[in-house]
Amino acid sequence: MAEVMKHASTFLLPHLPDNNRRFALVVLNHQLPVFTPLLWEHASLRVCADGGANRVYDEMPKLLSHEDPLDVRSRYKPDVIKGDMDSIRPEVQKFYADLGTEVMDESHDQDTTDLHKCVSYVRDCTPDLVKPSLSILVAGALGGRFDHEIGNINVLHRFSDTQIILLSDDSIVCLLPKTHQHEIYIQSSVEGPHCGLFPVGRPSLCTTTTGLQWDLTESEMGFGGLISTSNIVREEKVTVRSDSDLIWTISIRKSN
Repeated sequence: MAEVMKHASTFLLPHLPDNNRRFALVVLNHQLPVFTPLLWEHASLRVCADGGANRVYDEMPKLLSHEDPLDVRSRYKPDVIKGDMDSIRPEVQKFYADLGTEVMDESHDQDTTDLHKCVSYVRDCTPDLVKPSLSILVAGALGGRFDHEIGNINVLHRFSDTQIILLSDDSIVCLLPKTHQHEIYIQSSVEGPHCGLFPVGRPSLCTTTTGLQWDLTESEMGFGGLISTSNIVREEKVTVRSDSDLIWTISIRKSN
């Protein structure tokens, strides 16, 4: 029987439960989710991918509009800025460098995306935590250019032994590798009920789920045929077992 991998979006809760999981935050160059300050507080390592530093500099003060902008920028300082440095504004780079942020120019590497570079850095910094105690949260990973989104999903597959979670204001996206059975613990106060499940790369010949309104039972899935979209979570725990790597996505509830 395959080992069980557990998933839970507890990083969206105001207070983290008392467990051993640690979070790293990667910020990409797209609009920050409104809950980014919460992710920042929960993270033990914060890495901006090149132009993601512009987003933190420009948008964090807007997300915390009741506070002084300079105080916000000084407090929400990334630990590292890493990428090919083609997007970050010079004044933003200088601002954070003066505060002690490490700036890592990877312009010599044009074969990997900025997210790939950042995930590699996080893994190198935390070799003892990659499995199973570390999750990498990626803010600004969805929306914008479609090739960027596909590149981000490709990173999920490239690092399938690490829990990487792509986030926008609307959605959570992660990989469920075929090497494991999966238990997804639904945080109903902050996510759902809409969800989806589909293979990327190759079809699934046998996928079984529990906890969904339209469960799959040894079902075939693949583009050009059946994929599970607009499904609904019906239980607090969803289980997934498949012979193929699957993408899991669930909607994020809008705060009042």
